[in-house]
Amino acid sequence: MWEYTDKVREHFLHPRNVGEIPDANAVGEVGSLACGDALKLHLKINDQGVIEDARFQTFGCASAIASSSMLTEMLKGKTVEQAKKISNRDIANMLGGLPKEKMHCSVMGQEALEVALKNYFGEPVEAEVPEGELVCKCFGVTDEQIRHAIRENDLKTVEDITNYTKAGGGCGDCLERLGEILAEERGQQKPAAKAPVQEKKLTNLQRMQLVTKVVDEEIRPTLRKDGGDIELLDIDGATVLVALRGACTGCPSSRLTLKNLVEQRLRDAVDPAIVVKQG
Repeated sequence: MWEYTDKVREHFLHPRNVGEIPDANAVGEVGSLACGDALKLHLKINDQGVIEDARFQTFGCASAIASSSMLTEMLKGKTVEQAKKISNRDIANMLGGLPKEKMHCSVMGQEALEVALKNYFGEPVEAEVPEGELVCKCFGVTDEQIRHAIRENDLKTVEDITNYTKAGGGCGDCLERLGEILAEERGQQKPAAKAPVQEKKLTNLQRMQLVTKVVDEEIRPTLRKDGGDIELLDIDGATVLVALRGACTGCPSSRLTLKNLVEQRLRDAVDPAIVVKQG
């Protein structure tokens, strides 16, 4: 299961600058719903080249929301030249760090910023086809994008590449090629491919025990920090029925909390097939 900093939780549960800017003069859109992550960044830049406002719309996990929220806070008041220097590592550092498996969320923020600034300067951004050999067909990642991620973030393992670019996170057919690219970039001998690990299927009792444990030890403490709570009502196979309590009751973002905090945490820690419903 992921370990999130207090800053990540704060920006997920109370995201800043959500929405669009009707008169934005810089817009950057990256990702896709098919891949499970999408981000649209709106900027309002004045005649002096200073970013007066920044807002975002996103579809993604807690880390994606937190990264987007933090990015917009970082951008406001900065000049375009200062904004150009913001990297995914800067976003992650401002959040107090991200789980390595979620670093691609900060990368998505940096990419959206790059596209928005291209849009501002009138550079072509639509239907942009990444250069290089298509390595990961599941997520459309090329070798040039992978090499760039390795150099920029000092990646050392194939797992690191997946965490930063999502390449290799689908069918896994490209894992061997990822190892070759990594070896080429780091000047090392090609690493041996790991045999896939067969996950043991949980029994209903094991699933129920794990769900209860994660709710009690992970989810409830997070919600209680903001005056909320959660009650576990029923578990039927992979369907988990819950009720939000306290400050979470009637909260406008309760649906997001269920989907991106409760359901995602249970999927990560217990079973990817879990569906959370409100009773």
